[in-house]
Amino acid sequence: MSSCVFIDLSGTLHIGRRPLPGAIEAVARLRRAGFRVRFVSNTSSKSRRRLQEVLGEIGLDIAYEELFTAPLVVHRYLQRHALRPYLLVHPDLLEEFADLPQQDPDAVVVGCALEHFTYDSLNQAFRLLRKGAPLIATGRTVCFEGRDGLQLDAGPFIAALEYAADTQALVLGKPSPGFFAAAREEFSCPLELVTMVGDDAQSDVGGALAAGMRGILVKTGKYRPGDEARIGRPGAVVVSDMAAAVDRILREG
Repeated sequence: MSSCVFIDLSGTLHIGRRPLPGAIEAVARLRRAGFRVRFVSNTSSKSRRRLQEVLGEIGLDIAYEELFTAPLVVHRYLQRHALRPYLLVHPDLLEEFADLPQQDPDAVVVGCALEHFTYDSLNQAFRLLRKGAPLIATGRTVCFEGRDGLQLDAGPFIAALEYAADTQALVLGKPSPGFFAAAREEFSCPLELVTMVGDDAQSDVGGALAAGMRGILVKTGKYRPGDEARIGRPGAVVVSDMAAAVDRILREG
């Protein structure tokens, strides 16, 4: 069975609507070499359908079935536990949950809502949490690299809700071991044959290493000097960018 490469999206392959230098060709090289390439992301400001469209518009030819996202895992969890979510998410993500009942919500789901993190929306979530609703998060990433610099992700807002409601979020995206296990099962990738490439030292690389995979940190996107120390586990490889990561993967097989 061929090896499988899990690749993060934002900050690893692109920033906003701009592909990073060499990233598109790097993915193509992996495919030509026979590696199974899958895209695993905590991206929660767009549905998978819209995400695929946007990636295609900037030159990243990715099949819908190759995308594995945190909102997908959250949807499956809600469905399995028959929960009705209050969605504190970006409007572009709402279609991902459109098939679930949402009247009289009994769970709070938080994603990267960006400017839609308003006082009213956060307060509604707070009131539900105080009544006992579970807090479910796509991830608790602090920030991401936007078109004009670092931007707040969902993590700080999740921390605020945890503090206010005296609760603990169930994080279903990276770096949750369950997320990586679900991705491996989805794509039938044996643990020892998976390499994760990403720009987030903790969520991408630290999470992958904790799950028993190999991890490569790229110095693009949100990466800042010294992030290597935040990985938290030995065994990570640190390279300049996606092209260098592919060079390393192809050398090691």
